[in-house]
Amino acid sequence: MLTAEGVSKAFGGVRALSDVDFRVAPGEIHALVGENGAGKSTLIRILSGATAPDTGSVHLDSVAIPAGNPAATRRLGVSSVHQEFTLVPALSVADNIFLGRERGWLLRRREMNARVREVLAELGLQISTASLVQDLSVAQQQLVEIARALVDDARVLILDEPTAALADPEIERLFIVLRRLSAQGLAIVYISHRLEEIFSIANRITILRDGRTVGSWPANAVTRADLIRHMVGRTLSEEYPPRTTAPGRTILELDRVGAPPRFMDASLRVGAGEIVGLAGLVGAGRTSLGLAIVGALRSSGTVRLNGVPVRFDSPSAAIRAGLAYVTEDRKRLGLFAQMDTAANITVTFLRAFARHGWLLSSMERLAAEAAVHDYDVRGAGLHQPAANLSGGNQQKLILARYLLKPRSVIVLDEPTRGVDVGARAEIYRIINRLTDEGLGVLMISSDLNEILGMSDRVVVMRNGRTVGELPRCDASAERVMTLATGTAA
Repeated sequence: MLTAEGVSKAFGGVRALSDVDFRVAPGEIHALVGENGAGKSTLIRILSGATAPDTGSVHLDSVAIPAGNPAATRRLGVSSVHQEFTLVPALSVADNIFLGRERGWLLRRREMNARVREVLAELGLQISTASLVQDLSVAQQQLVEIARALVDDARVLILDEPTAALADPEIERLFIVLRRLSAQGLAIVYISHRLEEIFSIANRITILRDGRTVGSWPANAVTRADLIRHMVGRTLSEEYPPRTTAPGRTILELDRVGAPPRFMDASLRVGAGEIVGLAGLVGAGRTSLGLAIVGALRSSGTVRLNGVPVRFDSPSAAIRAGLAYVTEDRKRLGLFAQMDTAANITVTFLRAFARHGWLLSSMERLAAEAAVHDYDVRGAGLHQPAANLSGGNQQKLILARYLLKPRSVIVLDEPTRGVDVGARAEIYRIINRLTDEGLGVLMISSDLNEILGMSDRVVVMRNGRTVGELPRCDASAERVMTLATGTAA
């Protein structure tokens, strides 16, 4: 149905795609995979009409895609959901879904709301059509983005990392919808770094590496190891490096901490050199707990750091005490996108590089260079804007920022969201190295494999409360989900 032939594209002399072929058939869920920088985003922008290729062509059936005109491409029947949200926070759910789809001078609100309720019901999303997007969780916003694409009579649906903000039950609901849509003849292009999802949902897999097509296979004809080898050009023998550090004394302890209505009652502890995984469904209160620990939310209960009760009135106070929080939304809340790499690394500790109120750029640069080396932040140099780094390097940059000075504990919220399999392995090795040095890590993740693969202990939240704790030797997907959902084992 949708065909790209001989597509090439360069930006400022840097070649993003070289002679790429790609095809998706009616009723097919076709996965497009590759490391960050492999060319996936450029290809889907070309497929959706947002970017014109330098050479090659894209057709929907026999009709050429109008390059550089995504609205016209959408009207032809190609709808896209990009990795970065395109919602308007101050508008309602219904207004966001129909934005750009208005007809005439007067909005037919009753018809709009009825159609929106229908699509939201398909996705299992129980929110009011009048809710403001800015009041929704990240997971709910992701589903609203998908609803925007489904509200059109699309023939091809392109999804770029659609489950990055979703937990397992939300993912399974989405997959049920996608399978139903494909059974009705919709062609779906599915991009994800989560390989288990690829094998669960895709009929066919195409791999890009360095802007070129490596190959295309039926999903049942390749293994996970095959995919990794083709994606990175090497074998990653251990996606989750072995944990060798024995947890030490307790350095962070929470006793009945709450911040209603976000979460009510959470108790846990983190030891020196230990990774504690915090699992639970979307809405369980995991992120809110992380924010409360570092003073970004006013909370009740007791927080002890190195045995001493503490109560932070701001994240900066927590940082001074030796705690830090790495946000789940690095693009919106973590990065200063237009500032360069060096400034992004040193911005939290500028006083350390100042004398008498003047910033000493030479000291700042030396510290940034050392951090880039220590955390393997790869890019064009210290002056490269953070926005131009890959997702994995952006994440390593933020780690480098908060660990520029010694920490006792770091809260990592979705540490590998939107990060490719090669960069994931690098981040995991960094985390293990830090725990070897005595850092305590509270890792919040919706990726159950990540929780099980990296954690020394797993704490589970449900409905705003911690409801169980599992040591590594007893933790399994079934036991975690039993606690997270409250169902009988």
